[in-house]
Amino acid sequence: MSKHQRTFSSKTKFHTQFFFRKFPALPYIFKWFCISLIIGALVGTASAGFLQSLEWATHFRENHIWMIAFLPIAGFLVGLLYYYFGKDVEAGNNLLLENIHEPKEIIPFKMAPFVYLGTIVTHFFGGSAGREGTALQMAGAIADQLTKPFKLDQNERKILIISAIAAGFGSVFGTPLAGAVFGLEVFLIGKIRYNAIFPAFASAILADWATNLWNVKHTHYHIDFIPKLEFLPVLYSILAGIAFGICAATFSKVIHWVGTVFKSKIKYPPFRPVIGGIIVAALVFSMGTTRYIGLGIPVILESFEKQLPLYDFVIKMILTIVTLSAGFKGGEVTPLFFIGATLGSALSLFIPLPFGLLAGMGFVAVFAGATNTPLACMLMGIELFGAECGIYVAIACIVSYLFSGNNSIYTKQKIGEAKNRRFENLNDKSFSDL
Repeated sequence: MSKHQRTFSSKTKFHTQFFFRKFPALPYIFKWFCISLIIGALVGTASAGFLQSLEWATHFRENHIWMIAFLPIAGFLVGLLYYYFGKDVEAGNNLLLENIHEPKEIIPFKMAPFVYLGTIVTHFFGGSAGREGTALQMAGAIADQLTKPFKLDQNERKILIISAIAAGFGSVFGTPLAGAVFGLEVFLIGKIRYNAIFPAFASAILADWATNLWNVKHTHYHIDFIPKLEFLPVLYSILAGIAFGICAATFSKVIHWVGTVFKSKIKYPPFRPVIGGIIVAALVFSMGTTRYIGLGIPVILESFEKQLPLYDFVIKMILTIVTLSAGFKGGEVTPLFFIGATLGSALSLFIPLPFGLLAGMGFVAVFAGATNTPLACMLMGIELFGAECGIYVAIACIVSYLFSGNNSIYTKQKIGEAKNRRFENLNDKSFSDL
């Protein structure tokens, strides 16, 4: 190398070092943007395929109601699949949260096809379940395969899984901002990892964009009338939030209790969804309606359009708890949307607020209380219903979060900072320890 070349090389190196000292965040931004771009493309595409499959399965089932009779057999087959080949991924969302707290082995990729197949089967044959759990597990399993190629350490792997959760949630519901905050908020109550903010938002936005590129349409909701912000509407919102929080706590407690009953009474796991399937199928045929199975999107839309009866949310809660506690696959979140929206609509019998507004408040507030993610749910309400209802949604989410108590649908969710002084001795504990 000539003297001129050495001088040029030294100057280039000096300028590069000076540039990165001047802008130290650039290497971090560049690295995580590349990773987020891959996560967004893969997870967004996976969510698009999953949503299309789910729409097809729902449409086929609704045109062939007799298929619900085979729900117990379908449950048995899914139970066999997980018992003999999927024990290491059976924990589902809790496995993702556990790996954020204490990273272990890379999440097996088979989690993605297993949960996809299990969820489609659940909906195809008439179980009552959602889609969020599937989207998160698919996203986590796909994204975690990037750990080795990018040579990520344990701390970076935590960020990777948070970003995957954000991408899965944001793309499956079409709410990227809520998805990003959900990923940051869900694993540790009361605290947020700010070093994951950029990857979480980038992954969620890119995943939602990728899903939209596949022309997948998300459900749109509309609140007809939002009252002026005054003392009485605010007071009524607080009362509604209390009801939503109690509902969320009830759902969380009962689903864990019923799950324990299934495990204690039926020792062979593949038989649990058989019994659960028999119960669900029998209830559906006895009621003579498919109103309360699957995602229940038509009923959710109905709750924004008219006042619904009080029993709608109760029946959906029962069918969802039996379905998921027995071992069928899917998520809790869309059923929680159904439960919250129908409860809110029914509360307009007693609370003088528009049923559409109460439905929207319940939609996100019950979810906030059951997952302890009030910030994500506020953003979701604004993204889905518009900023005009933002304050009412925020009141409902915060009150629900506070009144849901020390409960969560996720047993591996940890308490970073307790909701109030009464629970301060529970800091750094997960719900499975309580």
